Amino acid sequence: MKIKKGDHVIVISGKDKGKSGSVVHAFPKTEMVVVEGINIMTKHQKSRTRGSQGQIIKKPMPIHVSNVGLKDGKTDKPGRIGYNVEGEGKDAKKVRVVRPSGEKA
Repeated sequence: MKIKKGDHVIVISGKDKGKSGSVVHAFPKTEMVVVEGINIMTKHQKSRTRGSQGQIIKKPMPIHVSNVGLKDGKTDKPGRIGYNVEGEGKDAKKVRVVRPSGEKA
């Protein structure tokens, strides 16, 4: 999975299409990410003790990683992630880049 915690992403499909936020939590096994302010679920919770009130809880739910794209710094549009190798031999480092602009992620 190429999207990681802390990445700034844009939703490319679904009910929140066009909205953006940062990744709060990533679940690599299920290929899901929780994005701040996206895919909000409203839960009505009953009162637990006598005399207290019930409440409405809003919680962000996971969204599939295929429905988000990494925000490109140059164009502010969603892009795919690729890798470039910088350096040679033992000094070589694999760097994430946003396609097609090639800017480091």
